[in-house]
Amino acid sequence: MAKVRAKKVILLVLDSVGVGGLPDAADFGDEGANTLANTARAVGGLSLPNLQKLGLGNITNVLGVPPADNPSGAFGKMAEASPAKDTVIGHWELSGLISTKPFATFPDGFPPDLMARFEKAADVQWLFNGAASGTEILERLGAQQMETGKVIVYTSADSVFQIAAHEEVVPIQRQYEICQAARKVIDDYHMARVICRPFVGQPGDFSRTFNRKDFCMAPHGPTLLDAVAAAGMPVVGVGKIEDIFSGRGVTRSIHTEGNDHGCEVMLELAAELAEGLIFVNLVEFDSHFGHRRNPEGYAEALERADRYIGKLAAQMDDETVVLITADHGCDPTHSSHTDHTREYVPMLYFGRAIPQGLDLGSAPTFAAAGATIASLLGLQANLAGQSAF
Repeated sequence: MAKVRAKKVILLVLDSVGVGGLPDAADFGDEGANTLANTARAVGGLSLPNLQKLGLGNITNVLGVPPADNPSGAFGKMAEASPAKDTVIGHWELSGLISTKPFATFPDGFPPDLMARFEKAADVQWLFNGAASGTEILERLGAQQMETGKVIVYTSADSVFQIAAHEEVVPIQRQYEICQAARKVIDDYHMARVICRPFVGQPGDFSRTFNRKDFCMAPHGPTLLDAVAAAGMPVVGVGKIEDIFSGRGVTRSIHTEGNDHGCEVMLELAAELAEGLIFVNLVEFDSHFGHRRNPEGYAEALERADRYIGKLAAQMDDETVVLITADHGCDPTHSSHTDHTREYVPMLYFGRAIPQGLDLGSAPTFAAAGATIASLLGLQANLAGQSAF
C-alpha cells in the first residue's frame, strides 16, 4: 500500500463510547460491557447514518446500525495495552504512550496524612472524603458546603481527587487555586487527576457548571502532541485535552461547554486550519450519561454527534483525515458499578486519502492511533504502536 498522507488530522474522541469488553474485562468488574451495543439495545435501536456509512456497524453488532456493504472509511477497533480504564491513561495511549503502572485509587477515601497535607497546602477545610457520585454528593452536602464554606472532597473508582464548591461561596479562581495546591500534594501518591467540580443553585436544585477543570499529572514520556508541536505544526486541544496532557504539546486550547459546542468548534477549526492536529474530546457521553447510567440520554447524544460528523464529512478538504475513537467505555446499562468499563474502542478513519472499505481488524494497543497520525503527517516520532496504513 502506498503511503497515506495528510496535512491535517482531526482526532475525535467520543469519550467512553466503547465497542465491547476486552478479554480481561472481568478482572475489572466489567464482564458483558459493550457501551455502544448495550445502549442501542436498551433504547430499541440507534439511528447513526453517518457513522454507519463509515463502518461503525462493521465493528460490533449495533441495533439500528447494520454493517455497511461498502464502508466509506477504514474501520476496526483497538485494545488498551495499559492496565487501566481511565481517561488520562486512555488519552495518553491514544497519543502513543503506553503506561505500565496504573494510577493509585482510594475508593474508601484518602488517607489522613494526605488530607492533612491538602488542608495545610490549600489553607482550606473540607467535608466528606469518600467515594460518591457527583450529583448525589451535592444533594447530600451541597447545603452544608454553602453554610460552612468548607469544600467537598470525594473520589470514585478512578484515580481522582475531586473538589466541589458553590461558585458564589468559593469564587472559581479560588477553587482553581485550591485544586492546584491539591495537585502538588497528590503527586506523591501517584494519582491521575484533581478535578474542580464547581456548582451553582440552591438546595434541592444544584447543578454542576462548565467551569470544571482537570489538573492532571504530566505524561511520563513523549506523545504525538509533542511530536506534532516540535515539527512546527499547530496542536489545538478542544475540550479537556489541555488538562489531560497538563498543557504539554498543546499550542492552543479551546474550552467547551458540552458536546454540541465542542462539535461546533471542531467544524470551525476544520475550515480554519491548514495543517496540524485538532484533538477533540466530547465528554458528555461519559460525564452526563455513562456514569449516571442513562442509556436514553447516551443514545440521544450519539445521534446528535452523528449529525455533526455528517456536517464534518461534507465540508472536509482533500488533505484532511479524521479518526473517530474513544478512550475507554462507560456502559450505561452496566449494573455492578457506575464507573468506566474496560472495552475496545472504535477506529474509524475517513478522508480522501483513506482506502474505503478497509477492514483494519483489531489493533493490540490504542497507540496505533498515535502512530498512524504521526505517519499521516509525515513525522518520525518515538511512539508506541504501529501505523494502520
